Amino acid sequence: MQQPVCQTLGLSPSFGFGDRTGLATPGHVLAMQRDGGGIQPIFPQQSIREMSRTQRTAVQVMQEALAGAVSAGWTGITGADADHLKTPADVDVTSTAGFTFFTIDPSGAVDQRADSYDENELHERFAAVRETAPWFDQYLGREVKLSTGTVIRLDRQSCMRAAVKYGAAIRQAISLSDYIATVQTAAKRDFEIELSVDETDQPTTLAEHLIIAEQCLQAGMKLVSLAPRFIGDFEKGVDFRGDLSALRTSLADHAAVAVLAGPYKLSLHSGSDKLSMYELLSRATRGLFHVKTAGTSYLEALRVAARHDESLFRAVIEFARSRYNVDRATYHVSATLQSAPEPAAVSSVHDLEREYLELWSEVPEGRGFTKPGRQILHCTFGSTLTHPQLGPAIRAVLEAYPETYREVLADHFGRHLRPLRAGL
Repeated sequence: MQQPVCQTLGLSPSFGFGDRTGLATPGHVLAMQRDGGGIQPIFPQQSIREMSRTQRTAVQVMQEALAGAVSAGWTGITGADADHLKTPADVDVTSTAGFTFFTIDPSGAVDQRADSYDENELHERFAAVRETAPWFDQYLGREVKLSTGTVIRLDRQSCMRAAVKYGAAIRQAISLSDYIATVQTAAKRDFEIELSVDETDQPTTLAEHLIIAEQCLQAGMKLVSLAPRFIGDFEKGVDFRGDLSALRTSLADHAAVAVLAGPYKLSLHSGSDKLSMYELLSRATRGLFHVKTAGTSYLEALRVAARHDESLFRAVIEFARSRYNVDRATYHVSATLQSAPEPAAVSSVHDLEREYLELWSEVPEGRGFTKPGRQILHCTFGSTLTHPQLGPAIRAVLEAYPETYREVLADHFGRHLRPLRAGL
């Protein structure tokens, strides 16, 4: 069977399936075959940070995803996401491996405290970074009316705060985009770029979104999608936490900015398990969306262990608990060790699976809930998969029961894809 071709997806609605074991793609394919009509997949997807933690290479990620797609009978196209790139070296290794969708992450250059500065400190900070925002004067005093009726007023304070918060990040993103273009053009390979500005403590304002997008596009960035930091809480492995009505309004406004400045797709990062907001995103964007998932496929791998190797599942939980307070440092999570039971205190493996992996509720509006144990397992994937005994044991149980893994993944991602399709 012919191997799927990795290519750019343009403005088609798209969904990224992260895979930290190299064995999840057949389940991702089954989910797409059952529930993904109208949405384009990205099967090869992993961030540089995840590759480091799982001790995988960009070439491995690509080869295992494509091989899994072939084995599962996928005959369509796929994108290939080199996620959270920060340096030219990151670009080099992922470009060589054949990735086509490059996600730039300039979060290290964002001033995370910008929203908390009082007026005096804001002026001082702005004076110090003025050279990073040569665009400041062109926005000052501008008013933009969106198709939603919302008016963006770019007064002095909002422009100064945007410059302080994102000025250096915009410059860094443009620089890395230029490098990607040079590398891909030299290799005669097509490409597209996603910009991630979601890893911030405070939401991205509409003014900031507009400035970021316009400056990147004016600089020639081949921008296909942009991930703002939305309002509400986007913890790993947890459904959206916040006011859904306010989110609906905010999504519509951000989508209107994306059409006005672009068009480009509005991207949802930390997209795993955000069941309650998928249809809102799809409807607000009218299909101009990208959703990125990652660790949720690893959690479903542990569900296979729970159902076929109880002792392994219990050992993974014990180890994860021993690593959680260290490994959680780079994640936005609220679970504590005290909030989830010790494995020895739960006699039934069915109950243990519910305590550590449960997500979905049965309430009419479809809101999910998450047991705290799920976040403990989510954050410790790298330590677990690279453990000399646990890592190979997890792989062995997945290889022994591939049909179980395919089915739990197809069920899990069907719950993601169906509400996204409902809004198309």
